Amino acid sequence: MTSVLGRDYRLLWSAAVSSRFGDALRTPALALLAATLTRDPRAIAAVTVAGQLPPLFFGLLGGAYADRWDRRRTMAAVDGTRAVVVAVLALLVATGRAGMATLAAAAFLLAALGTLFDAASFAVLPSLVPADTLPTANGRLQAGTAVAGGFLGAPLAGLLFALAAPLPFALDALTFTLAALLILTVSTRPAPRSCSCGPRERAEKEGMRSHNCNIGGTGRGSVWREAWAGVRWVWGKRVLKGVTLATAGSNLAISGVMAVLVLYALEVLRVPPAAYGLFAAGAVVGGLVGALAAGRVARRFGTLPALRGVLLGQAVALAGFALARHRLAGGVALACFAAGTTIWNSLWSAYGQRHVPPELLGRVGAAQRVIGLTSAPVGAALAGFAAQAYGVAPVGWAAAGVFALVTAGAWRALREVGSRSELRADPVPRP
Repeated sequence: MTSVLGRDYRLLWSAAVSSRFGDALRTPALALLAATLTRDPRAIAAVTVAGQLPPLFFGLLGGAYADRWDRRRTMAAVDGTRAVVVAVLALLVATGRAGMATLAAAAFLLAALGTLFDAASFAVLPSLVPADTLPTANGRLQAGTAVAGGFLGAPLAGLLFALAAPLPFALDALTFTLAALLILTVSTRPAPRSCSCGPRERAEKEGMRSHNCNIGGTGRGSVWREAWAGVRWVWGKRVLKGVTLATAGSNLAISGVMAVLVLYALEVLRVPPAAYGLFAAGAVVGGLVGALAAGRVARRFGTLPALRGVLLGQAVALAGFALARHRLAGGVALACFAAGTTIWNSLWSAYGQRHVPPELLGRVGAAQRVIGLTSAPVGAALAGFAAQAYGVAPVGWAAAGVFALVTAGAWRALREVGSRSELRADPVPRP
């Protein structure tokens, strides 16, 4: 599947799949372990929150350091460090020394390291594959990680935990180690630069190390000033700003639905409890189909027209989900929506990777992720309060309404961009 994209992409893909498989083992194992230590829902929720906060706190810093340091070595170092953290956690679990504070600290530290890895991974991909294959490359990364996480890791986590509580954590440490070794074998080819410097500077920046010419505030000054350069770049580019705000708006709706999905499925769609896993797996299948189709969609319609179409399709799918009162109809609508989500993620990633100067890629990608994620906890909280006050069913309608408004705003913005001939060609700018 990945052979047409070259050896280096296959190595990166394999590392990402290995890492995601381990994540899918660790995340439910953490929840199961927490439930064996306490039945206090506040304490259990604290572990989940500890893993959700670092992207918001450190996401921009991760982007800045991903642009300062050699990206390949950064990714390998991060995965090596995460392997050590999880191995220590496995040892503490095996010896009975892992308390709730330990679980929360591990979740927080792993997520914080992940912000640096994600920024470096986003920025390094354009140096490994041709620009016109980026939608396909991003889609296949999502497809591989979806299979590793949704179909393999998550179902296996409970079984391994039942056999021995430290087992999923030990295996996760091995997957991080494998991922680090795979990344180290990726060739260190220089990425294209959008400004020039002297021979000495070029010699010092061999491989995939970031460039530090003073474009967008990338000099070695304050790391926070460098981090905010990514936000300023996103805000100064109409398309990137529009896509990022659309992502944030859609995450408000998506997070609201996901926060009450189990209750929605049981109470509104009448899914039997024993069949909920199968119902949820339908969304994973939809996401996999969308990830595999992303490259074809981009080639057929162009990146930005495809993004407009995907938003419209998702708005229809979410409205269908809100209308559905049968598990089959609701499951199909949810799968279609999930397919649109993975296509959207693949295409907006590819658009940024093609249109942002290489020395800013880490920061711009991080800025987009941070802005996009800020609405997720708000959506989840609002859905919880609304479900408590009015019942679960209205949450579906509220999410569909929010998504329709996001679609209308993004549709208009991207259509205006298209009138200036930015829709079809997707040129890579050269200052």
